[in-house]
Amino acid sequence: MITRREYLKMSLAAGVALALKPGLMWAGDRELPLITRTIPGTDEAVPVVGLGSSATFRSVAEAGEYDRIRDVFAKLSEHANSVFDTAPGYGGSEEVAGRIVNELGIRERIFWATKLNVAPRGGGAADPERAMAQLERSFEYVRKDPIDLIQVHNLGDVETQLPILQEQKDEGRIRYIGVTTTFPRQYEQLEKVMEQYELDFIGVDYAIDNHTMEERIFPMARDKGIGVLVYAPFGRTRLWEKVDGKEVPDWAAEFDAHTWGQFFLKWVVSSPVVTAATPATSRARHMADNMGAALGRLPDQEMRQRMVRHIESL
Repeated sequence: MITRREYLKMSLAAGVALALKPGLMWAGDRELPLITRTIPGTDEAVPVVGLGSSATFRSVAEAGEYDRIRDVFAKLSEHANSVFDTAPGYGGSEEVAGRIVNELGIRERIFWATKLNVAPRGGGAADPERAMAQLERSFEYVRKDPIDLIQVHNLGDVETQLPILQEQKDEGRIRYIGVTTTFPRQYEQLEKVMEQYELDFIGVDYAIDNHTMEERIFPMARDKGIGVLVYAPFGRTRLWEKVDGKEVPDWAAEFDAHTWGQFFLKWVVSSPVVTAATPATSRARHMADNMGAALGRLPDQEMRQRMVRHIESL
């Protein structure tokens, strides 16, 4: 079994063939099928692996390295309706990404998910006028009307900001609405919001070494028909540090995983509650590798447990 670094070198060597159809390298003359999930309560499907725009994506966008961002979006758009997750709070990410998807002419191939939050840090009330101004900037950046999904970022003054999103949805300017958090201190509040409001999506942290969502929040999402976007599927850098210098186990090929990135992502999206995972990257090679996790087979429950045990043993 090869490492992610070796896989990416092979990707370059394979050239255009792999760029167009990442599954072919592993399937001989058989193209691996794309794995999608249907948004609860609809007949709309999205690929299970998308793109986030925090971390390195944000840094590259703010540094003006637009060619790298273009290459990432060109790769992402090969799978129609792929989720791109961004936020006004991610520095220049939202503005730069909006400009590039329009330059490339791929705006309608991207499921555009952004966020709303003008509440003061540490809590406090959100100014409705500032919230509407932030929303209008989001529409201006992407030039997509309606925007596919807007969520209240980090549960910022939900009482004020979620009704604003609901009103915009009722007017046909937003297709789906929701809330997000990756902070354990907010998990209890998230449960209350899921009980109180009609949400289309939640965005949360979930990884092979972080199963908290499985205890209460995922069952609630399943029962209420709420879509789930997963952030930090690599534990930010935590999982990469854990597997540094270690090879992917040979048995990962049983579910078409050939790199650690695919190993981690396939574990995440094999949860039937997860709609899509959106790992952030600023490199097209990594985007292609991540998208490989949306091809072929997924681990079953027994294999998922084996994967967890393997990571715990490292």
